[in-house]
Amino acid sequence: MNKDGKIEEFTDLDSWKEAHKLVVLLYKTTKKFPSDERFGLISQIQRAGVSISSNIAEGFGRQTLKEKIQFYYQAHGSLTEIKNQIILSKDLEYINENDFVIIKDQIIISQKLLRGLIRKTKSYLS
Repeated sequence: MNKDGKIEEFTDLDSWKEAHKLVVLLYKTTKKFPSDERFGLISQIQRAGVSISSNIAEGFGRQTLKEKIQFYYQAHGSLTEIKNQIILSKDLEYINENDFVIIKDQIIISQKLLRGLIRKTKSYLS
């Protein structure tokens, strides 16, 4: 962010910052999963998690508003995918209730910020 508070890099976006926190949390949590899930649920969770912050970054770098919005929606889809995978992980007892709540809360924060980013970006189309 520059001295005037203007966003210059994708890393300045609160939505990216919170998505990045979520990805780090997911990686730390999946380290505790059974090793036989390495090519299954662990891989799926990690790829979807990385997709969230990556799509926000890529959307930020796009030139047209429609392209930006498209990538932000991709990130939102990955957030929804993560929510499903975390519910499954809890039901399979790979994560405990406390870790589930922490991740779920971070998903909610990320979703709210991303929805706001999408809304704001869409407002420039009018």
